Amino acid sequence: MSETTIDTSALGEKIVKVLKTIYDPEIPVDIYELGLIYDVMVNEDYDVKILMTLTSPNCPVAETLPVEVEEKIKSIDEIKDAEVEITFDPPWSQELMSEEAKLELGML
Repeated sequence: MSETTIDTSALGEKIVKVLKTIYDPEIPVDIYELGLIYDVMVNEDYDVKILMTLTSPNCPVAETLPVEVEEKIKSIDEIKDAEVEITFDPPWSQELMSEEAKLELGML
């Protein structure tokens, strides 16, 4: 294993841990459990790209939530840069929520 190999699983866990500290202001569940995170990509330069969605295009935090995600991911020591891309394809639906989130919201 060369020294330039990224320990993606450890880094991935750190990223997920950070994502789980960010909450949708209208729903008392973190954005990861809500299923708002579609993809997390890390390149060799430790730049992170996160593909995420919002619960709706009119989400009141459409402007602030992606910035919060970027800032918090950039705070991870190993990460050099972070970029959040918002997509509505596929649109978010309650099926994307984890069992934990559904339980939290009394949907199970």
